[in-house]
Amino acid sequence: MAMRVDFFLVMAALLFSIGCVGVLIRRNVIVMLMSIELMLNAVNLTFVAFSHESRSMTGHVFSLFVITVAACEAAVGLAIVLALFRRRRTTDVDDVSLLRW
Repeated sequence: MAMRVDFFLVMAALLFSIGCVGVLIRRNVIVMLMSIELMLNAVNLTFVAFSHESRSMTGHVFSLFVITVAACEAAVGLAIVLALFRRRRTTDVDDVSLLRW
């Protein structure tokens, strides 16, 4: 019994919504980065679901590009968070919103 694409789209919408709420509500930079990663994974799930439905590899290729960009974003974002934490001793967005050293 094969699963329909509707299940994957609902799951991707749920994951994207959780990630969006995490970015909008939380004030910790690390939690915000994890929420962005969750949103990117929801987009990947959508790409792969539509690719499987249309019997094409295009969605899989886009998904690989999104994974690459997400890995770069995580590396650069964590480097910025570490630099801010070393300087300010906090990862709260409100405390570092001025970006003055």
